[in-house]
Amino acid sequence: MTKRILLAALVVSLLVVASGCGGRSAGGAPGKDLRGKVFVSTSVTEQGKPRALVEGTSIELSFTDDGRLIARAGCNMMQGRVSLGDGKLSVSDLGSTAMGCPNPDLHKQDEWLSKLLSAGPSWELDGGNLVITGSDAEIVLGTEAPAALEGGTWTVDSLVTGDAVSSIPGAVTATVAFMDGKINVFTGCNSGSASYKVDGRAITFTSLLHTEKVCGPDQTLVEKALLGALSGQVTYKIDRQTLSLTSAKGDGVRLRK
Repeated sequence: MTKRILLAALVVSLLVVASGCGGRSAGGAPGKDLRGKVFVSTSVTEQGKPRALVEGTSIELSFTDDGRLIARAGCNMMQGRVSLGDGKLSVSDLGSTAMGCPNPDLHKQDEWLSKLLSAGPSWELDGGNLVITGSDAEIVLGTEAPAALEGGTWTVDSLVTGDAVSSIPGAVTATVAFMDGKINVFTGCNSGSASYKVDGRAITFTSLLHTEKVCGPDQTLVEKALLGALSGQVTYKIDRQTLSLTSAKGDGVRLRK
């Protein structure tokens, strides 16, 4: 009888330990598996029903290695120190940028997310998904994989001159598509192609050919920066959905997929 009692006690102890491991990584450090990762919403519910997000937006949570949470809901960026103990996501001094959102619904969506995060929701890892649960809302988020260089189209997002980064002037849309050693380019005015070879973090472009239509001033500015970034050897870097092409002089472009 004594052995049975001891065995039962051992089983109960193991169950208690196991039940306390939800949302924790190996070693017992809460949130260790979240550091350095970016999670993007796959579903959002409120009061048990799907909550529609503003078209073209998602909820994004980034956990930095130095213990901060960076959150986005489509307009402003929010951030603050985060604690993940006891299965609770607690953000201290959650601050936000003050951009004027082009759509009032974006501002409301920012406020909704800020209120949810400030209320200390619970969190857990369910397989590869992060689940954030508040009093009347739940967000399921999956990890975001970096974009691949090849496949799909990259759109020029900003121009880089040394340490200065500027937005695309006017409504110019310039694109680059990489596939099997060839690129197709649209500068916003002219189109062209080139060959490329990847070696580590460098790309060497050769045989760049393009049309030579006369372009407007904004188009010419973008075209000059883009063609400069597609000439000779440049350094490339992919950070999530952003591709940076930088020449030896430090000039270049940033593109988004």
